Amino acid sequence: MSRLDAKFAALRASGRKALVPFVTAGDPSLAATVPVMHALVEAGADVIELGVPFSDPMADGPTIQRSSERALARGAGLSYVLECVREFRQRDAATPVVLMGYLNPVEIRGYGRFATDAANAGVDGVLLVDLPPEEAEALRAAFATHGLDVILLASPTTTDARLARLCADAQGYLYYVSFAGVTGADRLDTDVASARLREIRAATKVPVAAGFGIKDAASAAAMARDADGVVVGSALVAALADASDPAAQAAAFLRPLRAGLDAIG
Repeated sequence: MSRLDAKFAALRASGRKALVPFVTAGDPSLAATVPVMHALVEAGADVIELGVPFSDPMADGPTIQRSSERALARGAGLSYVLECVREFRQRDAATPVVLMGYLNPVEIRGYGRFATDAANAGVDGVLLVDLPPEEAEALRAAFATHGLDVILLASPTTTDARLARLCADAQGYLYYVSFAGVTGADRLDTDVASARLREIRAATKVPVAAGFGIKDAASAAAMARDADGVVVGSALVAALADASDPAAQAAAFLRPLRAGLDAIG
């Protein structure tokens, strides 16, 4: 059983919801990434989404765009990201790590080499926001050889036909984008998102995590009622941007969200 499958099975058995924080590798500093990852786990994170800095992050809003720019300026390329996961694994062999980013760096390295390097570093899954499922077969085959899950995205504008394919092909968990737009926007309608989440959860065999617009304990708890977990990204990245102690700030940010999720039972 993969780390992702084991984690979600344990959460389901205990009646808890997954808390999945996103941070950009290399921001707010190169040295901070691994300590922040450990601090997030200690504060209640179940899965870590680690952002791979990219020069044209078209699905991201200004907060994550700027974090990616800062990280790239510090030299946070793909090799650095994989080294962070490798270092994280020296202390934590259990928490799943999903790389989140764009297809270009993977294509440059090559599917096979990327899959080998990611698996050897301790990566569990990869979410590529600009990879259409219709064009993913070669990548999925290369990743499957190394036990890497391809995490897929669904959104409010996903057609029924495409949603059926996503639900059938999903691995690890399915990431539901709670509204159409970029990360960090502030227009979450939990009632609309919850109705869609119930439909998707009934149609797929994997857990469903909701992201976009989640910024605090209240929004996390509201979205988690009809999801298997929630992803928090932009609000956390913003909280870390100017932190004098990024690890402490990461833990302080996440603890209330963990408490909010645990309170809903």
